[in-house]
Amino acid sequence: MRYQISGKQIDIGEALQTHVKMELGQVVDKYAERPTDANIVFSRSAHEYVCEATVHLSTGLTAQAKAHATEIYAAFDACNEKMEKQLRRYKRRLKDHHRNRVEPVELFGASSYILASEESADNAEPESLQPMIIAEMETKIPSLSVGEAVMQMELRGAPVLVFQNETKSGLNVVYRREDGNIGWIDP
Repeated sequence: MRYQISGKQIDIGEALQTHVKMELGQVVDKYAERPTDANIVFSRSAHEYVCEATVHLSTGLTAQAKAHATEIYAAFDACNEKMEKQLRRYKRRLKDHHRNRVEPVELFGASSYILASEESADNAEPESLQPMIIAEMETKIPSLSVGEAVMQMELRGAPVLVFQNETKSGLNVVYRREDGNIGWIDP
């Protein structure tokens, strides 16, 4: 498994990198069959350290965890516990989907945009009806079954996931509804 361990405006020493590789490696090896890479980012938020971890699996699933603590090792340990809980919770489902899938998840490219929010003090009419684009980037849309899409959305902690339905030839959307249930849009 490839590790990318970095710090945002903080220095990450060799001892911490070794600790991260050893501890996260044990968790991922225990609950995931074929991890491909892990990205761990440490940063500061006021007096606390923040640890964000993302693990990509060969089945196309992505697990994410984030934790805060006053010490950097404690922040990683809390993040590692969240990752372990998440992978343990989905281990059976991950194994079931892995058995049914003989090839890795197919991904295709798409554009992703971040639009400026409308924050007008006097609620005046905008000068133009075109939204201001703040960022434009490439994103990948996976080809999944509906069950895998729901699992991927829950693993990411995302409110919505756009995917290409394997059984049909169109784009679908799964999202978390206000009542806590999952919605599925199949045009």
